[in-house]
Amino acid sequence: MFEPNIYIKRRKHLAREIGDGLIVLIGNKPVPMNYPSNTLRFRQDSNFLYYCGLDYENLVLTIDCASEKSTLYGDDLTVDEIVWEGQRTSIKTMAELSGIDRFETTSKLQGDIIRSNDIHTLPVYREDQKYFLQFLLNNSDISSSKPLVACVIKQRSIKSDDEISEINSALKITSEMHSIAMRSTRDGLLEQEIVGLMEGYALQHGSRMAYPVIFTINGEILHSNIYDNVMKSGDLTLNDSGAESPLHYASDITRTFPVSGKFTPIQKDIYDLVYEMQQTALEFCKPKTSYKDAHLAAAKKAVMGLTKLGLMSGDPEEAVSKGAHALFYPHGLGHMLGLDVHDMEGLGEDLVGYDDKNQRSDQFGLAYLRFSKDLEPGFVLTVEPGIYFISHLIDQWKADNKLSEHINYAEVEKFKGFGGIRIEDNIAISDKGYSVLGPHIPKTTEEIEDIMQS
Repeated sequence: MFEPNIYIKRRKHLAREIGDGLIVLIGNKPVPMNYPSNTLRFRQDSNFLYYCGLDYENLVLTIDCASEKSTLYGDDLTVDEIVWEGQRTSIKTMAELSGIDRFETTSKLQGDIIRSNDIHTLPVYREDQKYFLQFLLNNSDISSSKPLVACVIKQRSIKSDDEISEINSALKITSEMHSIAMRSTRDGLLEQEIVGLMEGYALQHGSRMAYPVIFTINGEILHSNIYDNVMKSGDLTLNDSGAESPLHYASDITRTFPVSGKFTPIQKDIYDLVYEMQQTALEFCKPKTSYKDAHLAAAKKAVMGLTKLGLMSGDPEEAVSKGAHALFYPHGLGHMLGLDVHDMEGLGEDLVGYDDKNQRSDQFGLAYLRFSKDLEPGFVLTVEPGIYFISHLIDQWKADNKLSEHINYAEVEKFKGFGGIRIEDNIAISDKGYSVLGPHIPKTTEEIEDIMQS
């Protein structure tokens, strides 16, 4: 946990912003895996962590906006529970660790909530949260508080030095995970063997995955979590994986590398183009610049490069405006990063990534841009362009003769089976521009070949 004063300041700031009423923040409960007593590994709600840092099950935090006082609700374990689970920190001590003013048993919670005239809650993303909140409110309206959502997003969007330090600590583990993957990958291994090495390293060092590992020779599948393919020389392997820090701050890194340890000429051409896309996007990563502009600049660079390779044609700006690049680059440039790998997405992706100035497009590809706002100092984001050859998408567009003035389908057909390439780093925006977080992870083709052949 951070020092208590950090959580106290966060809660008081939130109370002042809301002004009146009672804020109710519900911690997570255990989730059964396949029967009630066999639960998944516990992960605390990120908003709950942000405002009190307590990484324990079955807790609720309330903040009285008028008095700026906070109350923690929870129950100490019974002797029977201690027999099976062991002792845990008392509710009294938890409150002290977080600088919380009062603590009460869970039995007092419903009565205290009902006595308040104005209840502020956040959106629920789990059914158990929904039912618990309905119970607390006597089945009355459980719609979330728009002012609370807006205030939490504004507050959590700006990362403190302490938070960035946590992300860097996660990236230290992630860096070694990626190095292990590059050094260990070779012809004839199953993907799952490398995934096991990475997850094992994180576990050995007191960490866990921030999200399910994406490790696949089918890199054109954007979020593949199947690891049963045999890797063969000639394949490219895409590794999108990141560890959490001790306080649950996420990291999110992608590298793509050849199973053989040596890029073929065409693999190198596409890889270098994705690298140039990322470098182009990074030039836009500074305060008061729209992240959408960074995304579109990367897309334009993709069109220019693919045109040189004979896969596209025509004016690059026109091609991007029509969305022709999305056949090869069908996702957004990146997203915010913090206590969630897609930070605060549970509060509403449009609310986190868009505003009155920057509205979401409905154009294929651009519609998947998760973050479009003007950048501000303190923002932490991923920058992750890619180029993919997705057979089903190619077949669909070709059958419709879609944007054929910009796409050379005869040449594109030759790339079916190529896979996909994505390069991703995590950055923090400062007054002067941006900084890449964490240790350097081999990224150029030369660096990747060197570590794979060492």
